[in-house]
Amino acid sequence: EVQLQASGGGLVQAGGSLRLSCAASGFTFDDVIIGWFRQAPGKEREGVACINTSGGSRWYQDSVKGRFTISSDNAKNTVYLQMNSLRPEDTADYYCAADPGFLSAQAMGTMGLYYGIDHWGKGTEVTVSS
Repeated sequence: EVQLQASGGGLVQAGGSLRLSCAASGFTFDDVIIGWFRQAPGKEREGVACINTSGGSRWYQDSVKGRFTISSDNAKNTVYLQMNSLRPEDTADYYCAADPGFLSAQAMGTMGLYYGIDHWGKGTEVTVSS
């Protein structure tokens, strides 16, 4: 059974850091696109960062470039999202998602919500106070 477990959310002050983890099981981890998406109250879900676990290519939403880093530890079947210099506008529920059908991290990040993504984990809440 495919499972994705997101963790690491919490409450931090602006300028602080968090590291989110997405632990995956039930599928071949080393040849898949895994992404982080977020949704704030009253707003549409949006892509944050995605990674190709096979080739390591990455995609980032413009607003998080230079602040967030996505990485994959294939031996642990885990993808991380290191979030630095957090801002109040980063406050949202963060979800990890996986799909072997996208051809690139960019494709999942920019078009995944339009086409649909196969597997979603439960969200982890990130709150950034000002």
